[in-house]
Amino acid sequence: MSDELSEILGTGGGDALRVEENGINVIAESERRGHPRELFWPWFGANISVLGLGYGSYVLGFGISFWQAVVVGLVGICVSFLLCGIIATAGKRGSAPTMVLSRAAFGIRGNRLPSAISWLLCVGWETALSVIAVLATSTVFTRLGWGGGTGVKVTALIVIGVLIVGGGVMGFDLIMRMQAIITVVTGVLSVFFIILTLKHISWHVVSHVPVGSAQSLIGALVFVMTGFGLGWVNAAADYSRYLPRDASTKGVVWWTTFGSSVAPLILLFFGLMLAGSSKALSSSIGNDPVGALANLLPTWFLVPFAVVAILGLVGGAVLDIYSSGLSLLSAGIRIPRYAAAGVDGVIMIGGTIYIVFAAGSFLYQFEGFLITVGVLIAAWCGVFLGDLVLRKKDYSDADLFNDAGRYGDIRLVPMLTIIIASAIGWGLVTNNYASWLTWQGYLLKPLGLGGKSGAWAYANLGVLAALALSFVVTVIFDRQRVLEQESLV
Repeated sequence: MSDELSEILGTGGGDALRVEENGINVIAESERRGHPRELFWPWFGANISVLGLGYGSYVLGFGISFWQAVVVGLVGICVSFLLCGIIATAGKRGSAPTMVLSRAAFGIRGNRLPSAISWLLCVGWETALSVIAVLATSTVFTRLGWGGGTGVKVTALIVIGVLIVGGGVMGFDLIMRMQAIITVVTGVLSVFFIILTLKHISWHVVSHVPVGSAQSLIGALVFVMTGFGLGWVNAAADYSRYLPRDASTKGVVWWTTFGSSVAPLILLFFGLMLAGSSKALSSSIGNDPVGALANLLPTWFLVPFAVVAILGLVGGAVLDIYSSGLSLLSAGIRIPRYAAAGVDGVIMIGGTIYIVFAAGSFLYQFEGFLITVGVLIAAWCGVFLGDLVLRKKDYSDADLFNDAGRYGDIRLVPMLTIIIASAIGWGLVTNNYASWLTWQGYLLKPLGLGGKSGAWAYANLGVLAALALSFVVTVIFDRQRVLEQESLV
């Protein structure tokens, strides 16, 4: 892998400083290049974040034991990112962005709804990551005694905004370069962070955290899946679409899954040990992960810690803004790709300014938003995976852009599937983070699951139900449609 890194970071990569001209078009054969192992860099860089440590507190907050949480983390992270790995193979088979390939299932115009949902999720995530990065800078500066007021926040917003928006506008080559650098820097500094905070772990306390119920276990599992892999499925093929069509399918799945999973697994495991060692520390991490973790460190390491925190968050936001731009174009907006990324950047910066300087409680509203959109994405993911599994041939390039072609204009079965699966999913989740979302959970009582205050109230079954239902329905009812499409020459 060192040769690959040298190639990515080498001086021979002038393309990184050129604005990417490709948008949602199929990548030309002459431009397809690289190897599946190169997918390690963008996915690792996007998922090595201080939020991974914070998830230790969040998962234990479901009332489960340390070992239950380890199982939840291992299964939730690996399985959810495995879905990303499988979807990434569609990028190699179709050489187009995820939400363009989704047209094969939903039809050309029918796919505008899933594309709009994907855009909302990406913009929401990139804004949240930008907010956390700005606040992290302020927190560390305050801890250093340098002041973390308005001036620091404005400066941090400018620097972070330039990195995120600049990467999104410039496009694929620069993002691959950025993610490789972020991977190396954050990977090395994260090792130092773990070494410096080991003394705060009390294994005796951690190992005696009481065992939780099956409902709590399932709730924590769904929470982990939603926070990690299911938050990326709508973008999974965007970074494999430049690969040659004959690239290893197993390699695409492995490097996407491994690259995205390895950092969260380590960080979550360590975060569980920190949070499980002290209820006070767990509460602090849950409320303010950056501030709580900064308080554990010696002063001399606070600046490197800030670098780790900020770069990890930027790494995720860069992929989000790139994919949000592609989703916006897939939804039917006709502007250049770099302009779409610029539009999303303006929205992200505006949202960050509002949240940082006016609405400090937004993150709770955002968690409610994520649960709601998470059900929609799970429903879309099930349809896309079902459609992908049924396909034995590569996608038809021309028909992905022709509403009179084999994929059709609006496919009613997939559209109805995503609507019905989402309606069922919302009925099986509860959402107390925002007053405007308390209507969810309406199926818990009719189905004998105890209602909105019962044992299953926080199991978030709706995400799994939407994913599984839409997948099964697609595999059963769309098989003949896919066969007919692939029989055409």
